[in-house]
This record gives sequence, C-alpha cells and structure tokens, in this order.
Amino acid sequence: MARYSPKRLFRNRMNLVPFLLLLPAFMVLALVVVFPLGFSLYTSFTPYRLIRPNTLHVWIGLRNYTDLMGNGDFWAAFGRTVLFLTIALNVEFLAGLGIALLISRITWGQRTLRTIMMFPMMFSPILVGYQFKFVFNDNIGILNNALQALHLSDGAIAWLVDRNLAMFSIIFAEVWMSTSVFAILLLAGLLSMPRDPVEAARVDGCNPWQVFRHITLPYIMPFAYIAMTIRSLDVARAYDIVHVMTGGGPAGRTELLWTLIARTGYNNAKMGMANAMAYISILLSIAFTYFFFRKLIAARKFMRGAD
Repeated sequence: MARYSPKRLFRNRMNLVPFLLLLPAFMVLALVVVFPLGFSLYTSFTPYRLIRPNTLHVWIGLRNYTDLMGNGDFWAAFGRTVLFLTIALNVEFLAGLGIALLISRITWGQRTLRTIMMFPMMFSPILVGYQFKFVFNDNIGILNNALQALHLSDGAIAWLVDRNLAMFSIIFAEVWMSTSVFAILLLAGLLSMPRDPVEAARVDGCNPWQVFRHITLPYIMPFAYIAMTIRSLDVARAYDIVHVMTGGGPAGRTELLWTLIARTGYNNAKMGMANAMAYISILLSIAFTYFFFRKLIAARKFMRGAD
C-alpha cells in the first residue's frame, strides 16, 4: 500500500491554505450575489406576490416572459430606456470631448481643473435628482426665476410636468452628473497621444480639422468606447434620478425599465413579474456592452495598423 512521505503531506496541506483563506470571501460572495441572483431567477418563473407568500411555490414556467411580450407598458418603457440611453451617451460623449480638448490646451492650473471636473460624478444620484428637482421646479425653481428675470419667459414653465420637457429634464441631470466620466477618459487619451503623427500631419499641410478627424479622434476612440461601456451599464439601469425627479410621470412619459420594475415589484407586489422584467433588461445591458466592446476591439486594431 502506497504511503505518503511527510514532505508530500506537508506540500498538499500547504496547497490547501490559499483556498481556506479565500473561503470566507467565497461564502460572503455566495450569500450576497449568487443566492439572490438564483432566487430572483427562480421567482421569475413563478407568480410570486409579496402579499401571498404561498405563490412562491407555484411553477408557471415562461408565462411571465410570454405575458411581457404583449405588454404595451413594458415595451414603451423599454423603448424610452433605449432612447434615454442613446441620447445621454451621445451628449455626454460630445460634451466630454469638448471639455477634454479645452483642458488639454491649458498649460496653467490644469490639475485644479481636472479635480473640479470630477466633482459632479462624486455626488449621489439621489442627491443630484433632488438638486435638479428644485432647479426645474415650476414655482421656486432657479431656472424659471432666471428666465423670468431675463424676460425670456412670460410665465412659469412646468419642466417636470410637461410630457416633452420632463424627459429633457432628467436627461439634462444625467448628463450633468456623468459627463465627467467621458471627459476624464478622453483627456487621458489626449495626454497620452504621441505628438509625432500630429507634427508630421501639420508639416504635410493638414489643417486643424483634418488633424483632429484623421489622427486625434481615431486615437482617443478606444478611450471613448471604454467610457461608453461603463456608462451604458449605468444608464440602462437608471432609477434614482428618474424616481426622485418625476417618479415616472407625467402619465408614465418618463417611465424607464427600472422605475417600472420597482413599481411592479413593490407597489403592485408582483415580484415574479418584476424579476422577469429585470432579466429582460439585463439583455439590453449585455447587448450595449457587447456592441461597445466590439467597437473597442476594432478601434484598437485600427490603431495597431496605423502604428
């Protein structure tokens, strides 16, 4: 019968030490991530209602998902979320690019400006929501008072009640809070860009727009796609700002996926249906992440080919 030598036994025990040290972390991860995800996935296949705990044990298969296929409110919120995400990302990219270009040309006080530029992203989304709720308030809001003081408006504008202006208001708040993410990453790209291609293009007679279009922009696009990937995950699950500023109103005109999910799960107590909505919304996040990741890979390949 084979016998283990003391050295081999000691070696085997030492190999187990890293796993034993990581075991508490794995247990915490399982409790706060794996178990809740598994439970929510299971409940999406049940008619689980918070006020009827016994419905947790009723298996209905894909009925929640098939019901959502014909749910007009869900698809309206889905479309508004895609629109909200598309507009916010594009505006944040353009504004962040402009800020990054301006700061990259400043030679004095650039560090201070970079620090100030990061302030908006440090605020909690709930705090930003309350801040802009008062800014856009039709009675005491700073914006209406400023417009009336400048004689640009005859009366109070109901920014958060008007069916068209309400969506603009929450997009403005989202852009104000998160443009700095694009600005910081694009500024990093501009500061790391080699000067030789730019100088060579100027010697060849290229004007500033041609230099920016064919050299600067392709170089910083990988940084832009990284920012878009990060922000697409945040915007696709936007809840705090919308809930605080409009609550999904007026008449559901600003209802996004996660405000609808929260209302379905907690206000209407239909937790099974809400979890089914949540897993469909995850597909939206995965789709945007995959799209920007492919763009990032293509941009990096382009830069390697240019080098």
